[in-house]
Amino acid sequence: MEAHIPAFVLLLALLIVVAKGGAWLSLRLHQPAILGELIAGLILGPSLLNVFSWPIFHRQGFSETVLVLGEIGVILLMGMAGLEIELEEFLKARRVALLAGTAGVIAPLVLGALVAYPFHGDLPTSIYVGLVLSATSVSISAQTLLELGRLRSPEGIALLGAAVVDDVLALLALAVFTSVVNPGGEPGGGAGGLLLALARMGLFLVLAFLLARRVLPRVATWVQGQPVSEGLIALAFVAILALAGAAEELGGLAAITGAFLAGLGLSSHPARHTIFERLRPAAYGFFVPLFLVGVGLRADLRTMSPEGLLFTVALIAVAVLSKVIGCGAGAWLGGFRPLQAWRLGLGMVSRGEVGLILASLGLSAGFLKPYEFVGVVAMVVATTLLTPILLRWSFGPRGRE
Repeated sequence: MEAHIPAFVLLLALLIVVAKGGAWLSLRLHQPAILGELIAGLILGPSLLNVFSWPIFHRQGFSETVLVLGEIGVILLMGMAGLEIELEEFLKARRVALLAGTAGVIAPLVLGALVAYPFHGDLPTSIYVGLVLSATSVSISAQTLLELGRLRSPEGIALLGAAVVDDVLALLALAVFTSVVNPGGEPGGGAGGLLLALARMGLFLVLAFLLARRVLPRVATWVQGQPVSEGLIALAFVAILALAGAAEELGGLAAITGAFLAGLGLSSHPARHTIFERLRPAAYGFFVPLFLVGVGLRADLRTMSPEGLLFTVALIAVAVLSKVIGCGAGAWLGGFRPLQAWRLGLGMVSRGEVGLILASLGLSAGFLKPYEFVGVVAMVVATTLLTPILLRWSFGPRGRE
């Protein structure tokens, strides 16, 4: 690898330029940037250009290293997601948010597993497909509501709160799944192994949460007063990376769970916005584009058989219906009128980074087959395109008022 560093840095430059070029083009077409970066990866991947087969980049370790850098982007992304959470904002609409967010995880999990099971007859894999469908990305919905002047409406506030509940429950469900099921879909150790794994996971979650919420902000305040260049930002990097690694090595959890907890701990620090804005350039300028392009680089559309195409269509349909039904019903039980509940359900349809993260983890661990991974990528693209259209339609031409 060392002898090929010039070629590797050229590869990194190419991937980032293409990713950002795709993001720019997507934004020019009034679509989310993530969509352009995903499609850029698909073009460069084995589906079309297969960049890793080019003579200059056909070197041992290149693809693996790009994927590792992308996984660091995933960890930073989840740490920053934790930094953005405001528990006080969630409490304003806690009943609706709690019911909508909970139902919005259960419905896709159950319906997704039911749809996936006939394709391979494997229950753990089917459950994992449901897990992937349970994650929501409301950034597109929030942007749409902001353009309509409705972000601070009851639907908008409940949407943000439900997204918090949705993400936390989806991560907890992932943590439970990966603790009790081994890669390949085999159960991990029977009832005794299950109880041991749950105890290990629970102990780590409690200790990590206490460390992140009670100790980390105090350490951050002390570091902030020291004459060390970028000490606070260095601490944020260390906390996110260390808790991510500890979650997997010590707690038997996904690394993104630990990263999320680290961000959640730092979210109570007065300098949380400064930390977020200083992490953002490294994350979104380098690591996250490599992750999003990497998703496309790993998806091979040539593996799409008629069965895979049918699976993809079914996945997109259940992705839309499960969120509308689940979140809508939860919001209605929480006190929303039917039209408000309908709007909230539509706002929760879009999948994004978390869904792609879960899909990438599932492909690496053997929980998802290649054609299922391609189907998930197609589902993310489809729901990203559909959500703004459906949400604007639900508010009608007078939505701004």
